[in-house]
Amino acid sequence: MTAVVSDAVAASAATDRLKLTEIFLSLQGEARDAGWPTVFVRLTGCPLRCAYCDTAYAFHGGAWWTFDTILEEVARHGVRHVCVTGGEPLAQKRCIGLLKRLCDAGYQVSLETSGALDIAAVDPRVSRVLDIKTPASNEAHRNLWDNLALLTAHDQIKLVICSRTDYEWARDLVQTRGLHHICDVLFSPSKGEIGARDLADWIVADRLPVRFQMQLHKLLWNDEPGR
Repeated sequence: MTAVVSDAVAASAATDRLKLTEIFLSLQGEARDAGWPTVFVRLTGCPLRCAYCDTAYAFHGGAWWTFDTILEEVARHGVRHVCVTGGEPLAQKRCIGLLKRLCDAGYQVSLETSGALDIAAVDPRVSRVLDIKTPASNEAHRNLWDNLALLTAHDQIKLVICSRTDYEWARDLVQTRGLHHICDVLFSPSKGEIGARDLADWIVADRLPVRFQMQLHKLLWNDEPGR
């Protein structure tokens, strides 16, 4: 009997763990919660290879954490905002369970996801930040357009703009699909590829119903890992 119980406990523990690259406290650098002290839970692994990726160090490696240990580490930082990110967090199917646990614990939870994987199973209390890939990312073919029908006003869409061609593609997408009627839409310039001022001017000239943003973590800490 004891062996059976032990096996069941071991099996349960194996289903309640994820491979993480890091957990750290910083300011949220983008999207609706920009500026709030936030605990970032960065999962390891991603099936995409975006040209402008700034977290390639999370593609491989990492360490296994149980849900309980993750919750303990998040609680230790003493803030109410938690962002689950990657890599691509939904590439690990058990991420769905972690998101639920974080919501149950009373945190204000956001999920940064590429939009290439199905978001249907994500707890509705989570604000899903869907990162639609533009042509210059070299991963636009991976966009899972069925995800758009699952979004609510609680969610967010962001697009990283790398060129004027990217901007026009994204502008047309917003207008033809009415993205601004679904949830907040945010455009940000890809650092080193287009000027922030140029993107701001284009948005204003077109009266585009999107929010311009600059990624605070890049301005403050220049993509330093763990910041």
